[in-house]
Amino acid sequence: MESEAPETETEVLRRGTALLAERLPAGWSTRRVSGRDKWTDALIEISDARGKPATLVVEAKRVVEGRDVGRLRERLDVFAREFPRAQGLVVARYLSPPVRAKLTEAGISYVDATGNMRVEVDRPGLFLFDRGADSDPWRGPGRPRGTLKGEPAAKVVRAIADFAGAWTARELVEVSKASTGSTYRVVEFLEREGMAARGDDGRVSVADWTQVLRRWSDDYGFVRTNQVTRWIAPRGLPALMERICSSGDSARYAVSGTLAAAEWAAYAPARLAMIYVADAEQAGSLWDLRRADAGANVMLAQPKYEVVFERSATNADDVRVAAPSQVVVDLMTGPGRNPSEAEELLEWMKRNEQSWRT
Repeated sequence: MESEAPETETEVLRRGTALLAERLPAGWSTRRVSGRDKWTDALIEISDARGKPATLVVEAKRVVEGRDVGRLRERLDVFAREFPRAQGLVVARYLSPPVRAKLTEAGISYVDATGNMRVEVDRPGLFLFDRGADSDPWRGPGRPRGTLKGEPAAKVVRAIADFAGAWTARELVEVSKASTGSTYRVVEFLEREGMAARGDDGRVSVADWTQVLRRWSDDYGFVRTNQVTRWIAPRGLPALMERICSSGDSARYAVSGTLAAAEWAAYAPARLAMIYVADAEQAGSLWDLRRADAGANVMLAQPKYEVVFERSATNADDVRVAAPSQVVVDLMTGPGRNPSEAEELLEWMKRNEQSWRT
């Protein structure tokens, strides 16, 4: 990767096409058919070892954000009508992991100047994939961060997921309990990623809350975000749940993971308890747990953010469980079969929005 940032779309195009040429299989070639015109930024012809060609219609952009992907798809559809049998290619200075995922979902090939690449051509058959940077190496201090890390983001994401409808900025601040500035920054990020939109009345709406939760899981995880300790419940998890129930409100806690998900979408018997607690030592003593370096069947997490307790509720057995929006993200980032359990729970949440979203 060249160290200097490409400052113009022309330089972005030069670097992107050079990287593409470098990654082609032996015997393949590439040539520029035409430069920028009223339709395209460039037409590139690639040929296999037998000389069979394919044409790529190139869109060069310094910056591509999630909200741009739909418009790029529309432009490339127009190109497809103007250039039959041609395929679209987006070239950019840097493409974040979420944007690359959106481009892939939209069926758009891409190359960025850091070396991230996914190029798929039907005829002649070609598939190129490579990894470059997972963060923008040229992001200056004044540019907005591409992240949902931190407590304000956690508060805003949970509010957006837990409550349906469009929001004024003031409403979102009040419900999320995040600061006004932080709330605006999170909303702006979601807008850039194409996950939120403002109506004519200025209200913010999120068409797909599942996308927001998935994106949050890139920056938040039960183990990697919180202070987690491992324990053994010597009489097993059912006995632990009974013990928790009998202890009443002696400890502040919220059960997450598989045990919580079973309230809505049972997947398989739980082998590991994931529980948020205000004080792990107090909870461990109260619930007769034993510290363990190996063979643990309980993880107690002292949360970095208090929002994990928000909108938790007691179940029929009088055990407090975290909100579905928290549980599903904890499962997305959990070990073993947890990600599969997250998908089951997510499907239940989509089918039963009225039962858990206000």
